[in-house]
Amino acid sequence: MKSAIEEVTPLFKNHQKFVLTTHVNPDGDGIGSEAALAEWLVERGKKVSVLNHSSTPEVYLFLDPNHRIKQFIEKEDSVSDADVIVVMDTNDPERLRSMKQHVLESRAIKICIDHHLDPAPFANYYVIDDDATSTGEIIYRLLVQSSAGNLSPLVAQGLYCAIMTDTGSFRYPRVDSEIHKIAAHLIKCGADPVGIYAQVYERWSAGRIQLLGETLASLRTEYDGRLAHVTVTQEALQRTRTNEVDTDNFTVYPMNVKGVIAGILFLELANGIKISFRSRGDIPINELAKEFNGNGHKNAAGARLYTGNLELVKTQVLNAAAKYVNHNSKESRRYGDTNRST
Repeated sequence: MKSAIEEVTPLFKNHQKFVLTTHVNPDGDGIGSEAALAEWLVERGKKVSVLNHSSTPEVYLFLDPNHRIKQFIEKEDSVSDADVIVVMDTNDPERLRSMKQHVLESRAIKICIDHHLDPAPFANYYVIDDDATSTGEIIYRLLVQSSAGNLSPLVAQGLYCAIMTDTGSFRYPRVDSEIHKIAAHLIKCGADPVGIYAQVYERWSAGRIQLLGETLASLRTEYDGRLAHVTVTQEALQRTRTNEVDTDNFTVYPMNVKGVIAGILFLELANGIKISFRSRGDIPINELAKEFNGNGHKNAAGARLYTGNLELVKTQVLNAAAKYVNHNSKESRRYGDTNRST
């Protein structure tokens, strides 16, 4: 990754007009990375537009006090005027939704900065490290290398939030001493860990709390307790006045059940079904996601289906999961046969 960073560093120095973007329904890593890079570029006199298909989730608005992040409007397209387009926290232009064609057709230099596997061939430069905890970690390394380690408080805040949210508050497997050193440096630069955590995790709406309660009530286990899954229906979203963004981080709860080595969240949307997968140890849950046109990391992946009945999809996914929780890991071999149980 160091050589990739060195390759793109001159682009940030030598060009003036930048467009930054991230995936549909952005999370803390996507928004935090955008906010940090945008602030860093503006501090250096660059013209920056941050444009996303989706609006910014309310819990992440604090990262953008200067209101730089906008929802993309096609008739006000500014993508074509950019010198450089930076796509962050996704390596697939399909996930840019309404911005996809504008990005692909632009003559601007395209940089993809991401920590996911199997990038699509659309960018001129790729800064990708699938061993990184987050896109924020990669942005941190790029900015530190480019500015001798000096980061302003707003830049540090965005990067800290990006890393915190994508590491499950510093408790996922890739977290090591180096990540804690990065967090310490960001705090030294002005990031407030207590305030950032409170903004993200202690500002839930009453509807989101109610939705979580209903989601936990849907918990079921399979394969002698090795797999747990929860379901969020479209009816529950409408009744609690919540949306897809409000289910962020719900995938941690199936994994909290004792004995569970793989967890799944089924989310029924107005236009399809979103499936989030998690696993422990050497279980390649991204391979299960691929069976349903998804992808991701070895222990964290996702898929989105635009057709299909929720209950049928659940049955198909849970049946396909058998070979992963029963045969493909050291963890699974500690348990018994392949019978499903609820």
